[in-house]
Amino acid sequence: MPNTYSQIYLHVVFSARGRQSLIQPNWRAELHKYICGIIKAKEQKAYAIGGVADHIHILVSIKPDVTISDLVRDIKSNSTKWINEKRFVNGKFQWQNGFGAFSCSPSKLNASISYINNQEQHHGKKSFETEYIELLRNYNIDFDNKYLFDWVL
Repeated sequence: MPNTYSQIYLHVVFSARGRQSLIQPNWRAELHKYICGIIKAKEQKAYAIGGVADHIHILVSIKPDVTISDLVRDIKSNSTKWINEKRFVNGKFQWQNGFGAFSCSPSKLNASISYINNQEQHHGKKSFETEYIELLRNYNIDFDNKYLFDWVL
């Protein structure tokens, strides 16, 4: 077969370091656009980006020659630099180490996009911690609570 064909959808989630509520509504949309640009520059496709003050969700399709770890590393490092250069926060902004990445079936694509686009309404009812643990459990991922989140000391 002369060509490679694939469709790999991933729902990626990560939070601000220490779970701090630093991503403010007045620049959040600009951050999402910037992250879309990072993804596009890596020749991948973003379908939805959403979040609230302390975390972000991204629905992305990736090509088989790209590792999710490399893509998320590039998103986090480039967006961190951009946030700090723009001085959107007092002090130094950082993303938390690690991330969650969950496969998304094509049949669930629209539901996932809606879920990500409605994060503010969703988090009026549920904390990020609860949401993230539910995602891990829904995907049967073993985890230890003490290693899930970095907390500000």
